[in-house]
Formats: sequence, C-alpha cells, structure tokens
Amino acid sequence: MLEVAGLQCERGDRCLFSDVGFRLQAGELLYLHGHNGSGKTTLLRTLCGLIEPTAGKILWQGKSIRKQREEYAAELVYIGHKNALKDDLTGVENLRVSCALDGFKVSRQKAWNALERMGLKGHEDLPTQVLSQGQKRRVTLARLLIDKSRLWILDEPFTALDVNASQFLQSILQKHLAAGGMVILTTHQEVELTSGEIKRLRLGWKKHNDV
Repeated sequence: MLEVAGLQCERGDRCLFSDVGFRLQAGELLYLHGHNGSGKTTLLRTLCGLIEPTAGKILWQGKSIRKQREEYAAELVYIGHKNALKDDLTGVENLRVSCALDGFKVSRQKAWNALERMGLKGHEDLPTQVLSQGQKRRVTLARLLIDKSRLWILDEPFTALDVNASQFLQSILQKHLAAGGMVILTTHQEVELTSGEIKRLRLGWKKHNDV
C-alpha cells in the first residue's frame, strides 16, 4: 500500500539521505534505524507529507501522495518525538483537540476512557503541565486507541514510558498490525510480534533499500 523509491532529502548544503526505497503492506512494521543526525525524523516527516523531498516518490495505493493529500492524511496518524501538548489543557482536552485538528470529533467520555486505558486514571482532568514526562507521553499515545487510520508513523513512541506502559503500547501495535494496519517507527526498544512481519531500514549507508 505504501511504496517509496529513490527518496532524497537535503538540509542546506547537506544531503541527509538518498536512494531510500521500501514497500510496506498491510500487517507489516518497518523499523527505521540510524545514528543521530542520519535523518530519521526528516524521513518520517517526509513520509507524512510535511517535508518535500528533493528527489524520489512516495506512493499510497499506487498514487503519489502529492496528488491525494487529503485522502492520504485521512489514512495516516503521525506522533512525533515531542508530545505537542498544550500545558494549560487537561489530558482529555488535549486528546480531543488533536483529534479535532485531524478532522474527527471524539466525545469527552471516549477521550476519558482512552486515557484511563493508558494508565492515567485519576489524571484525566489535570493540566498536562503537572504530569510527568511518562504521563505526558501516555496522553499523546492515547490517540492510537481512538484513531482508525491504517498507517501509523511513530517517532520514538516508547520514550519515557515505564515497563507496564511499554508493554501496553506493544500490545496496541500488535493489535493494529493484526487488523491489517501498518506501522513505521524509530525506537531503541525491540517490538516482538506474534503475527505480521518486521522490516528494517537503516539510514547512513550508501544504499538505503530495505532488507
């Protein structure tokens, strides 16, 4: 469903990566590896359509994402390495706002339930500025319990999570893949799958095609 070929991105006079290519089908997870500064976040943002590549193509179901921006965006959820929360809003309010910005409404009760499932019971109506980094990350990731998009692009989703939260996130990813979803992520934590397929892509080599 997602095909990338000959992708290249530059920052100033520096080429971050070139000749990146891979295919991702339903039920598959792609690990993106690379040292700091190799362009992992830039690649993820490029796949989301937030950055224009200097060369190459990104196809969704055989068509360029440039020609179907709205349709592609409806199939995509992107969670960056920063939580992108408003400190003066509660967890429930932040979750509802992020969903509204992506074009769908979520009731207060549904948002409340998602946060409770993420282990934030008793913290749902607190301003996020008083939460720990791990709790803030859970607020951001609660989106995955609500969003029905097929393609998830996640930049270091396990950052600041404790063991229980990490295990729960892994179960969320597994369920999404088992239902035919797709995941692209960067992480230092290995995700073990009981079904589906794991692919890997490492930036920093002359050729960047997946194996």
